[in-house]
Amino acid sequence: MIYKASGDRLFSSGQEISFGINAANSMAKKNKIKRPGARLPKGFRDVGAHEVRAMRHMLDRIAQVYESYGFEPLETPAFEYTDALGKFLPDSDRPNEGVFSLQDEDEQWMSLRYDMTAPLARHVAEHYQFLAKPFRRYTSGPVWRNEKPGPGRFRQFIQFDADTVGTDNIAADTEICMLAADTMEQLGFARGEYAIRVNNRKILDGVLIGLGIDPESQDHAIKRLVVLRALDKLDRLGLEGVRLLLGPGRKDESGDFTEGAGLGDDAIERAVRFLESGKDTRTDTNAALLELVGDTEIGRQGCEELIELDRLLGATDFGEDRIVIDPSIVRGLDYYTGPVHEAELTFEITNEDGQVVRFGSVGGGGRYDDLVARFTGQRVPATGFSFGVSRLLSALQARGSLAAGSVAGPVVVLVMDRAEQARYQRMVQQLRSEGVRAEMYVGTSGMKAQMKYADRRGAPCVVIQGRDELAAGEVQIKDLIEGTRLSEGIKDSEEWRQGRPAQFSVPEADLVTAVKDVLERQKQSS
Repeated sequence: MIYKASGDRLFSSGQEISFGINAANSMAKKNKIKRPGARLPKGFRDVGAHEVRAMRHMLDRIAQVYESYGFEPLETPAFEYTDALGKFLPDSDRPNEGVFSLQDEDEQWMSLRYDMTAPLARHVAEHYQFLAKPFRRYTSGPVWRNEKPGPGRFRQFIQFDADTVGTDNIAADTEICMLAADTMEQLGFARGEYAIRVNNRKILDGVLIGLGIDPESQDHAIKRLVVLRALDKLDRLGLEGVRLLLGPGRKDESGDFTEGAGLGDDAIERAVRFLESGKDTRTDTNAALLELVGDTEIGRQGCEELIELDRLLGATDFGEDRIVIDPSIVRGLDYYTGPVHEAELTFEITNEDGQVVRFGSVGGGGRYDDLVARFTGQRVPATGFSFGVSRLLSALQARGSLAAGSVAGPVVVLVMDRAEQARYQRMVQQLRSEGVRAEMYVGTSGMKAQMKYADRRGAPCVVIQGRDELAAGEVQIKDLIEGTRLSEGIKDSEEWRQGRPAQFSVPEADLVTAVKDVLERQKQSS
């Protein structure tokens, strides 16, 4: 064994090598690159091609209805100054309760919009003198909520809104309800499968007065909002859950406790009677509500507005099978000042696990006459409606009634000889110019991998031109859909080679025609 001296100690050559390796490993650990984890932020999701296309198709159909009513599109930025949003502002140094916020270079706080209404109010206040009034606009896009995520509850989702600003005419509210009903039918929901449910916040204020809560008093503002939000949870929590939220409070399944409004038993039962006051017709429900609000002026105003709404609807084909008056519709946001409404899906489906699913509310809105006044000090009446696009899309997909997301993959031109890529690219361009979705394989793999790629892309067919086909002035077309079907009955590779299922040759000049024939056959057979 060989030893070497190091100071006052002796080390074997093996020990020296070992220490050298350990030192190298230690250095490598220190120099190791720290890479970020490939993970989604909590409460967000990626959206694949099928859903993106289906969403786009659905939004186009909604826009057709909105345009037919004379609404104009408007886009506002994702960020607004935080004080313009108003709703979620807490008393803290960093205003990010409920919204996602950041500080600009001039130290002003900006937040991602939490809905489409607050940006509209800012736009109207900023450009009011230049707008044709009433101002009618529609818009769609993502909104963000800095809230606790859960199953099916994401921090980013898409809304589709329509609003009329600048009139307090109940006809504008009536038209919004008609718009929502026509949109549901444009999307394929039949009468009896949906309902547009309408109530009025003024009636609710009349009921609150009967509960001992002054809707105009700042001292009662928090209690008023707690009561409204409790009543708004009837469809999700049932009457017992609402009773708890109106009273001492409620603990949910996760153990989280929600403080209640602290109402007494008599007041709670009075509120429950209000929720249950709906009748079979709009006329009968209006009569029951008039009795409930008693002599309160604001409550009677709300009833009179719903009576006028019913009269206007009666002059059209928007009967009880489309739009109903429902006292249980509350809408939890505090800025509503008049009629409020929700679009509800009433049918049930059975999911893959055999469970019965009912989608319930897919949109809502109402009158908000005080929102623009935050900027101008002047009351500007407004009313609107917002669809929850993701929930609508889920309902349509669950029924199998939104096929637009199923787009065939592109025709793939295989690259048999990389020296001939310019020739293959010319074929692709010919197909595209004739309206055929097509691409040339731009990877570097061989024939087998290219076919696997085409399968994964959902290609309806592939185009093949090797040396033999080039010499003959031909191309081969392989129908992948038909080939898969035929191959199910083929027992061995010899039979496959002899049959060459769904694969044929055509002159190169007939490429486009032959590919279109294949696509048409597939369309008819599907």
